[in-house]
Amino acid sequence: MKQRNSNKILLLIIFLSAVTLLIFILSSLFFSEKRQAEQAVDQFYEYEQNGLFSESWEMFHPLMQDKFPKGEYLEDRPHVFFNHFGVSTFSYSINEISKVEDWYMEEGSTVIPVAYKVSISQRFKSKYGNFSIYQSVYATEVDGEWRILWNYH
Repeated sequence: MKQRNSNKILLLIIFLSAVTLLIFILSSLFFSEKRQAEQAVDQFYEYEQNGLFSESWEMFHPLMQDKFPKGEYLEDRPHVFFNHFGVSTFSYSINEISKVEDWYMEEGSTVIPVAYKVSISQRFKSKYGNFSIYQSVYATEVDGEWRILWNYH
């Protein structure tokens, strides 16, 4: 009788340990910083793709918002791509993602302790032909929100 209870307790401990490990692994996959950075970049370019430049500007890191005042960004961004190039929309893909430490946006700017470098490619079909832009975009967390930066150094 005592042996049987010991086996049940041991099985219960093993089962609970396995469930805990599974929860940890799944949460690491879906809620990791790397995954959150990827989702932020994806959301940013989805906004841009749909012409929602006000929403994409809101996702900028404060350093980017200082570099591009909102009104200027809302005027320039669609003007260059959609008006000059005659593009109605674009497709994009997220390629490689890597963690970088002590990164800075441009010479003399604040050092960002941890950011994620996300390589993206945008494909445009324009009246001047098809073209692609390849860019490294950076995502970092600011006050619990993921923010986007571009590289200027």
